[in-house]
Amino acid sequence: MMSSKMEVGTRPFRLLHTMLRVGDIERSISFYTEKLGMRLFRREEYPDGRFTLAFVGYGDEHTSTAIELTYNWGRDTYEHGSAFGHIALAASDLKSTCAQLEARGVKVVRAPGPMSARSPDRSNIEVIAFIEDPDGYRIELIQLENAFCLDGIDHNNHAIFPIKGAGA
Repeated sequence: MMSSKMEVGTRPFRLLHTMLRVGDIERSISFYTEKLGMRLFRREEYPDGRFTLAFVGYGDEHTSTAIELTYNWGRDTYEHGSAFGHIALAASDLKSTCAQLEARGVKVVRAPGPMSARSPDRSNIEVIAFIEDPDGYRIELIQLENAFCLDGIDHNNHAIFPIKGAGA
């Protein structure tokens, strides 16, 4: 009987990126790098295809997941549809992070606070907030000590992705 699992070496082994279509590549790069503290890993122009790609993220592109910002030349808006939900980032001090982001012009669409629903599978209450990027994509911010705690174990040794100017 054949196994339903892919063999090691033939299956994908790392999440590389998530793609978002954006209406203004410069505005989007500025938001993700200047407001959220991500690095611009690379930018690629495709004149024959009439589009530009910009890859942003934390850490190193060879070991970290990126967001691919795709700008199709001449198109400045998109309908988001109902399938895509949000991107999530951890924050070490959620209230301070939101206050500082809001002071820098970032739209906070849900103030920091506990989730309204509770899961019996979690040992703690998750504290979250939502912000919006310039194209209206939602970004969930999760209080760090709640971001990874699904089994009651203290997982505070996970990496935090600092937002520039948003505290330690």
